[in-house]
Amino acid sequence: MENNIVISMEQQFGEVVDIILQHKSRASRAVNEELLLTAWHVGGYVSAKLKSEEWGSKVVSQLSEYIRSKRPDIKGYGRSSIYNMVLFYDEYSSETFTSTVERYLNSEFVQPRIGQIETSVFLSSQEANAIVQATSAQFVQPLAGQMPKILELTTFTNHTEILCRCKSNEERLFYILYANKEHLVKRELQRCISNQTYSTLLSSKNNMSKGLLETYPNAPVMFKDTLFVDFLNLPKKHSETKLKNSLVENMKQFILELGKEFIFMDQEYKLNVGASTYKADLLFFHRGLQALVAVELKKTKFHPRDLGQLEFYLEALDRDVKRSNENPSIGIILCPEADRVVVEYAMNRSMSPTMIAEYKRILIPQERMQQQLNEFCNLFLTKK
Repeated sequence: MENNIVISMEQQFGEVVDIILQHKSRASRAVNEELLLTAWHVGGYVSAKLKSEEWGSKVVSQLSEYIRSKRPDIKGYGRSSIYNMVLFYDEYSSETFTSTVERYLNSEFVQPRIGQIETSVFLSSQEANAIVQATSAQFVQPLAGQMPKILELTTFTNHTEILCRCKSNEERLFYILYANKEHLVKRELQRCISNQTYSTLLSSKNNMSKGLLETYPNAPVMFKDTLFVDFLNLPKKHSETKLKNSLVENMKQFILELGKEFIFMDQEYKLNVGASTYKADLLFFHRGLQALVAVELKKTKFHPRDLGQLEFYLEALDRDVKRSNENPSIGIILCPEADRVVVEYAMNRSMSPTMIAEYKRILIPQERMQQQLNEFCNLFLTKK
């Protein structure tokens, strides 16, 4: 009874957090859009000057110094920042990027975000001509294509990180959507890119049971099959207790690895069955799926018997803990290694919503990632 009350309160607290985030998002969205439009217009202007060879790299430095000296109240326009704006414009205005977005999403996301620039009146034409040619128009349209709406999904700082560290348009698209979905700030996004979330989330899902895939069709693009726990600084040889305690101590970082819709409930969660008491290593609640998630930790290679133990815990959770308005409980075995053939055999006949996750990097075929990216984008569209 006490556990049910705790879970109920956690769910209600989560709903309050959702309300706060929704209003906070609305308040900051308008500001973010203007910052992005500024970067787009400045980047487009400077890009045109550089491509026409009217400007060289020294002129960009002079522009930065000019802004710093003439308008010290305008921050964020150092030489490197201006070049980031040029990169922002050049890469995202390209036909290859817009066609990628249209292929995985739809034309709505490449429709232009229309914005006009009011000609500044705080500089004399003589001052402005030191760097750029003055314009006599009161309003000027951006020099080339309008900014696609999809860019509004995250911040310019995040876009810069994505552009500098991700090479393919598919990968860039993924991180734009993922940063929006998980509300990632720069440091969190950096970690996701370093840990190859793009690869691990969009990999083959032979590690998922039939029961999980049938009960939760979107599971392949919601659960990673590889988690990075380098922040624990664990020795090569460690106990399951040490692993569990370290994860609890670093729960904020662990949830970033799992996904921000996970709410941590308890460790060594007691399950009373008959005259015996069992303990699930870690218990979470997934807000998006409205389901309990039990995580069992193993310090050794996956063994099929581990799955039987986890399925037993899920049955106990569904019978005695799950509320009537919640969906079937999900089980995850987190282990350092798993033989893919053994996992596939174990998962093939399991009708419980279970999966195996490792904490090591796995390389996957590019074509499989493209298929999974398509599924991830479809999931994003259904939530719009």
